[in-house]
Amino acid sequence: MLSRNRVVLGGTLSDLPALRYTPAGVAIQELAISHESQQQENGAERRVLATVKAVAVGQTGMALSRLKPGQALVVKGFLAAFSQRYPDRIVLHIDEYELLN
Repeated sequence: MLSRNRVVLGGTLSDLPALRYTPAGVAIQELAISHESQQQENGAERRVLATVKAVAVGQTGMALSRLKPGQALVVKGFLAAFSQRYPDRIVLHIDEYELLN
């Protein structure tokens, strides 16, 4: 089994539903990050547009819940399945972030 699973993504906070808590009292903040960049692919310039669903848990989730849509940021985390029922739906689990503006 390969263990490498690390993502760094820059973008703009585009969706921020209300902070929620698990029955055990752990904070869960779901969000979406809109990303736009220019990338090289096969020797050609390519414009990349994507909206990525993400989640932050605990203190990181509580901190992100105080942000406003439109905030530019860079997030770091790992990819995981949305649930066991939907293993083909990927969510970015944020464990670090940096505000850009």
